[in-house]
Amino acid sequence: MSQQRPDRSSPHPSAGRPDASMSLLTNVMDHSLDDGYAEAAARKSAEGVGGLPRTLQAKLGLAAGLVLAALVVTVGAAQARVSAPTLAKEREELIHRIQKGTGEADAQQQRVDSTRDTVDRMQREALKQHGDGKAELLALLAGSTQVTGPGVKLVVDDAKGSEAGTGGPRESSDFSDTGRVRDRDMQRVVNGLWQSGAEAISVNGQRLTSLSAIRAAGDAILVDNKPLVPPYTVLAVGDGQRLSTEFQDSADGQYLHVLQENYGVRTKISVEGEVTLPPAPSLTVRTAKPKAGAAKADGADTGKGTS
Repeated sequence: MSQQRPDRSSPHPSAGRPDASMSLLTNVMDHSLDDGYAEAAARKSAEGVGGLPRTLQAKLGLAAGLVLAALVVTVGAAQARVSAPTLAKEREELIHRIQKGTGEADAQQQRVDSTRDTVDRMQREALKQHGDGKAELLALLAGSTQVTGPGVKLVVDDAKGSEAGTGGPRESSDFSDTGRVRDRDMQRVVNGLWQSGAEAISVNGQRLTSLSAIRAAGDAILVDNKPLVPPYTVLAVGDGQRLSTEFQDSADGQYLHVLQENYGVRTKISVEGEVTLPPAPSLTVRTAKPKAGAAKADGADTGKGTS
């Protein structure tokens, strides 16, 4: 018995009912914005009703900022204009105080120089009275009088291009190894001249005595606590030709030659027919005292000595 084949043309039981996938697409098309986002957008739109447009709000904010900035600048300028006379007055007062202080310092220095000259004159008179005819020699040895005579002129200068504070190996405690002249260099130069027969020496116008000291303060060289700047001009009184030759042949002269050859320190020595050295400032002798009972100009023995 043959089985009847199904009729494919008969309608399917679910015919006419939309497919599930089609309903999902339809829902997405009808509700493209999520309900939460839609509610927030609606609320924001409702709140903006009656307000100013955003562009106008931005322009008003910018205008308010500019007005505030202009107000601040105007107030600052007004305050500066008000305070300007006060500042100018304070500046004038400061300048006046500086000028007054400078004048007082100059007057004090003049009094010091005058007193020093008086002391030097009294010392020379005392030496003439009690120096057994050796006043000039004592004054020369003490450095308290100006001296003139033949001698040498030695100029010592830093190497070209050397600058203060560059550092380098020369700052060690041993040999000088940069192009700057140090206090120990000048000490050797001066000692070498004394040893070679110099009778009087000055460095940049500072007369050296038995109590003089050459030291350093940072990059500066001090002679009796007075700072000097290069070039350093050393004047020495003595037999010029002999003094020059003996100094250059001495160990200190060779030391200076090494500085010149190896480190660029510039030196120049010349024999001078006449050099003049200024007197040293009055010295206070801290150890030496006059002989007990020695006569004084005023007849009193104070027990204190100066040179």
